[in-house]
Amino acid sequence: MTDAAALPISAIAPALVGRASASQRWSNLVFIHWRVDAADVAPLLPPGLRPDEFDGSSWVGLIPFVLDRATVFGSPPVPYFGNFVEVNVRLYAVDAQGRRGVVFVSLEASRLAAVLAARALFRLPYMWSRTRLAASDSVAARADSALLTYTSVRHGAAAAHSTIVARPRTAAVVGDPLADFLTARWALFTSIRGRLVHLRNHHEPWQLFTADLVRLEDTLLAVAGFPGLSERAPDSVLYSPGVTTWFGTSGRA
Repeated sequence: MTDAAALPISAIAPALVGRASASQRWSNLVFIHWRVDAADVAPLLPPGLRPDEFDGSSWVGLIPFVLDRATVFGSPPVPYFGNFVEVNVRLYAVDAQGRRGVVFVSLEASRLAAVLAARALFRLPYMWSRTRLAASDSVAARADSALLTYTSVRHGAAAAHSTIVARPRTAAVVGDPLADFLTARWALFTSIRGRLVHLRNHHEPWQLFTADLVRLEDTLLAVAGFPGLSERAPDSVLYSPGVTTWFGTSGRA
């Protein structure tokens, strides 16, 4: 069977079909991305996927943020276990139907119960880590002096760590094709018992701003399969104050 062309990117999420299975609030996100050769991405994707490309390159993302207010099937927000800092390394892929989505290589999180649940239910490569965010008081106003400092150290594997210091700027990013390619992602792909699964999500369009990467000391990218990448200046750095996200039920891709 010939793979279909990739479906168009849309900054507006398609509606979910049926009842949402879960929701989360994602706050203070920093999207840090590098161009890479598609040939370096392809071996890391589950069977049935190919690298998604923009401007002749595939892309690797390092994204720290705060996850909170997590709910399951309409439950009240889950206390403690549904509130943590996450740092993930992600790739972009297309399936045989042309559907675009995210593939996670690793996800660092500080709540062991959440890590075990995500690994068991969705086979997502969550890693139990000590993750933290220190933010200056002016972040809420997105002042140019604001700083976000994310740190992550993996339990039992301290060589897998990251320190990310970013400064959000006040310049809004609207109608940028690359920004949409990197952030307007309405599904993730994972492999469960050998089957490719396509898990949809929905949220309001991203409110995006430019940002500066002030400091990066990271080995998560190298551990994920991209040695030396963190030593290069990133090709895109964006900031978003956040969105509330709803997830659909999983479906076979």
